[in-house]
Amino acid sequence: MKEKNVPGAAAPSKRLSKAERRQQLLDTALLMVREEDADRLTLGRLAERAGVSKPVVYDHFATRSALLIALYRWIDMERVSAFAEAMATQCKSTPETIQVLASAYIDCAEDTTDEFHSVGAALAGSEEKAEVLQELLDNCVAMFVTVLTPHVNLSPGALLHCCIGLVGAGEALSAALARGRLKQTDAVTAFAALIKGVVQAGDS
Repeated sequence: MKEKNVPGAAAPSKRLSKAERRQQLLDTALLMVREEDADRLTLGRLAERAGVSKPVVYDHFATRSALLIALYRWIDMERVSAFAEAMATQCKSTPETIQVLASAYIDCAEDTTDEFHSVGAALAGSEEKAEVLQELLDNCVAMFVTVLTPHVNLSPGALLHCCIGLVGAGEALSAALARGRLKQTDAVTAFAALIKGVVQAGDS
């Protein structure tokens, strides 16, 4: 498919692979959401902004919903990757693990939560969103279980249930932070207290 040049869009210096083109489109879509709003993100406008023809975009995302779902997954993947990296490089003792877990989660959410919630709002009511959101939450719960297992005296089932609650609380705190109802330090402090409660539950 022949790509077209668009005023204001950087012309590609080389032919991109399918994976590279998909990533370029996701990068451009995220930039558009940041600058405008997810409601204004359409396949046609993405093609113009990325400097490609519409068929190129449709080759990667058959519908606007498919684009939003892919963007939703990617934003969360970036957030969880940064979160996992912070946990892998900084955690030592149990108190340090609690603090880093709380800080990393809230910090990662703060970096992308506006775009994440904006894209999520654009998907409101879609069956696909509900399925993908549950998948993302399950992945995050699994991460919490892995991080906290060495620090608790809970059974695997009990820890899983607690981590489901922690992730729900983390999402609520992140949403409150995005709406300006909490300061970052307050969100971290509150989340750390909740995590500490789970860790101490097995000692009681």
